[in-house]
This record gives sequence, C-alpha cells and structure tokens, in this order.
Amino acid sequence: MSTDRQSRVAWLLPGVLSLFLLGMLFPLFWMVVGSVSPRWDAGWFNPFTQAPVWSNYADLFKVMPFGRYLLNSAVVAAMVTLGNVLLCFPVGYALARRRFRGRGFLYGAAAIVLMVPPYVLIVPMFTLIHRLGWYDTLWAITIPALVHPLGVLLVKGAVSAVPIEVEEAARLDGAGPWRIVYRIVMPICRPTLAVLAVQVFWLTWNAFLFPFILTGDHARTLPVALAMFRGYQGVDRPHLFAAATLATVPVILVFLFFQRQIISGLTAGAVKR
Repeated sequence: MSTDRQSRVAWLLPGVLSLFLLGMLFPLFWMVVGSVSPRWDAGWFNPFTQAPVWSNYADLFKVMPFGRYLLNSAVVAAMVTLGNVLLCFPVGYALARRRFRGRGFLYGAAAIVLMVPPYVLIVPMFTLIHRLGWYDTLWAITIPALVHPLGVLLVKGAVSAVPIEVEEAARLDGAGPWRIVYRIVMPICRPTLAVLAVQVFWLTWNAFLFPFILTGDHARTLPVALAMFRGYQGVDRPHLFAAATLATVPVILVFLFFQRQIISGLTAGAVKR
C-alpha cells in the first residue's frame, strides 16, 4: 500500500468510526433530552424558548414507588452477579481441572441450556415458584439465576488457559486445594470474571420476562415498572424517558468500574509470548 493511500485511510477511518459512535450515542442523547421535555409527546424542546422540566424526575417518586423498584433491581442484580461469580468459578474450575464421572454430560448440559429459549420455561417456572411460596418475592427472580451456564463455560475456558505448572508450584510450596483455587487461580482469571460480572449484571438489570411473570407490585423491578408508563391512549414519554435515564446510570457506572478488567479480558491472548 502506498504512502498516500495509507494517509487517506488514516484520515478516513477515524471519521467513519466517529459517525458510528454518534449513531450509537444519539438514542441516549435523545432519551436524556426527552426526559426534561415539557411536552407530553417529548419530541423535542427548544432550549431558547422553553426551560427543561427537571421535575419529571421527581414525579417518578410521587406517581409510583419508584425508589422501591430501583432498590429491588439493585438488590437482585447485585445478588445474582455475586452468586454467579462465586458459584460459576468452582464449577468451571472442576470442569477444567478434574476428571470425574459425568464431566462430559455436565459440560454438554451447560451448553445445551444456552440453546433453550426462555419462553419454554415460563409454565414450569411459574408452577414451581408458586409451590415454593416465592411468588412476588425477590427469591423468585434471584435463586433461579444464581448460576448461568455461560459463566460456567467462560470460567472453564479461562482456567484451562492457566498453565498447570502454576498450581503444581503452589502445591509444592505447601498450598492447599482451597488456597490454590481461590488465592492463585481465581486472581489470574479476574479479567474473565469481570466480563462475567458485567454480562450477568446487564442481563439481570434489564430482565423483563420472568420478573413480569413471577412478581407483583411488591417485588417489581425497573424494567417492569417502565412498562407502566404505556397507557391505552398513549405513552407518557417524558416520565418514561426520565425513568429510563435513571435506569441506565447504574449499568454505565458498573461498566466504567470494570472497564480495565474487561479490556484485559477481551485482549487476553492477543499478543503471543
């Protein structure tokens, strides 16, 4: 490739990527602008003739128990995320390092579960939750999601990439099995666990189907509460956009907090040593 052509590509590529970035950020910008719109249709407002209506955010806590819905989502997302990190790791480690009867079946079952549509589980899950007496409780949407098969497969791949010599050296130094797993191997797999945590948090925070079916007003989460702004005659867009903006903030904060670990996990193995 000639120097002139390389120069043109070097100038063109950032411009194209900037256009894609603007296209992805524009819906977020529109959502924030619509959340302070004084108009019911929340199409747009003129900042020179109309002042932003910040009371749309305060109204959320007056027209409904928005604070409780926000707390429910935070508690469920935190419990499910922590549970997946703590429970998926030993399962994935066992699949990667141990040889036991049924190992292949367990690994295949984890892969098959990912292919099962969640809609197939609606009736049996609803029946089971009712029999356990968990309907309209946080247990109904927390316990079934504590172990995600994707997390098991991710951890297995990460542990398999750790040289077995690391564990053998620790064993020679007198480290026990629990110390090897949680004090040596687990910190090495931290980038993968960060990716798992963000993925599970995002899926749990935005989950709608099972929280809608398994909870009532008491244990309702944010995605289900957002659906309440749609009425028979239209949609209360300003308050819907305000609620969606508040619901987006925790996801962005979690991503920013784990940003370095996520990048490390995505680029692991990119450089040959």
